[in-house]
Formats: sequence, structure tokens, C-alpha cells
Amino acid sequence: MEAPDTRPLTIGEFGRRSGLSVKALRLYDLSGLLPPDHVDPASGYRRYAPEQLDRARLISLLRRLDMPLAVVAEVLAAGEDEALVRLDRWWAAQEESMQARRGTLEWLRGRLARADEPRHSHPVLRRAVPDTKVAALRRETDQQGLVEAIRAGEWELREHLAPAGARTTAEHWVIFQSFVTPDSEAEVEVCVPFTGPVEPAGRIAIRVEAAHEEAYTVVTRDDCWYPRIMHAYDAVEEHIAATGVPAGPAREVYIACWGDIQGTDPFVYVAQPVANG
Repeated sequence: MEAPDTRPLTIGEFGRRSGLSVKALRLYDLSGLLPPDHVDPASGYRRYAPEQLDRARLISLLRRLDMPLAVVAEVLAAGEDEALVRLDRWWAAQEESMQARRGTLEWLRGRLARADEPRHSHPVLRRAVPDTKVAALRRETDQQGLVEAIRAGEWELREHLAPAGARTTAEHWVIFQSFVTPDSEAEVEVCVPFTGPVEPAGRIAIRVEAAHEEAYTVVTRDDCWYPRIMHAYDAVEEHIAATGVPAGPAREVYIACWGDIQGTDPFVYVAQPVANG
């Protein structure tokens, strides 16, 4: 049987056998991912051990997936089972991100392809909203953190209301004080309507949302994700522009619990308060 090759490998030979460029090997040395087995103190020349090839090939494959160096380090440092969990978790996040990007692409294609046609199928209605007492708190968030900000805000409000004996339903609102985008944070106000005597506490405010008329359109659970929900925003915005009446901040009025309804059931109103006219 032929003895295993144990001779040190030059950086060029190691790169050829591992599928990594010399530039990449130098980067992985600096980052601590793949330091050479030996560095000549006089010349600084790097040499690698053959047993480092497996790690180098793993790094090469992970980087082909565009995995960040920090995540590569976490995967390689984990035990076998944990490494697999981390890899699967990271890949699931990439697929979710790609799905969101694909949705954005489809929405943009629809906007560009139908520039002279109606861009939505969301009829806009009007309704009268009476004086409504709400518990409210404000949070700063960007597009990526919006869903979690809404969930956390609603939970915090309900945790405050329930012990006080307040009566609530599944309804809760998100009022957008400014534009929430992928690149910048903006303030949103999460509100839970209720009846009963409740006092404010900390950052939780208790106030009355004054009676008003609202232009709104209904969005199903399947269509409530960004960017699909933007069709509903477009419909309301165009309706308000066509009527020429002043309007208040845009809001989402959630009317059901996610787990209690089907994908085609009404889930949220995209709405704006409007002046009577």
C-alpha cells in the first residue's frame, strides 16, 4: 500500500488541490479560517499540511454558496450535527430572501408591463370608524424587522391589557408615521383597540382615536406579504388622489388571527383616514 503524502505543500500547490486561489488563501489566513501549517520566519513563505485539504475544500464549497466568512467559521467550528443544523438554517434564510426578491421582481414586472392598465384588483371602499380607545406604543423599524416589530408590539400591549380586565378582539392596527424601507428605519405605532378602564404604563400610551371616515381595501392572508400588499397600497393611494381629499397616515388594520383563517380569507385592511367629501 502506498504511504500517504505527508510532505508540506506550497501555497500554489495547496491552492490547486483545494480549489482556492492564492488570494483567497491569504484572506483565510488573515481571518483565521485557514492558517498555514508553517510560515518561514525569514521569508514569510507559507506551507500547508496535506491534512488541511479537507477543511480547505469545505471552505471552498461553502464560499461557492456565497456564505459569509463569519458563518463559514461558525459551521466549521461546530460539531458534525450542529454544523448541519447551522448550514440548513442559513440556507433556509437564503431561500426566504430569494423568495422575497422574486416577489419584488414579479411586482416590478407587473408595474412595468401594465403601465397603461389598472395595476391592482383591490376595490376601495369607505367606512365610518367611531371613536376608539386604544393602547398604543411606537417602535422604530426597517422593512426587514417590521413583522417582528408588529408581533412584539401587539404582544406587549395585550400583556398590559389582559391583567387590567380590558376586553379586546383579534383586531390590532399598525399606523405608519413615515415610510418603512429596506434601507432606513421609520416610526410605526402599534395599537390594540379595547374597552374597559386601563391606565398607561411606561411607553404604553392609552388614547382615543377620533372618529373618522376611512378609505380601505381588503387584503387576504396570502396577499399580505411584501411586495404583494403594495398593490393594495397603490389602490388606496390612487383612490385618494382621484377624490382629491386630504388623508391621514396609512395604516394596516388586522381583523383576524393568522392561524384561525385560510389563505384566501380577509386578513387585513390597508387603509387611510380621509376627510369627509
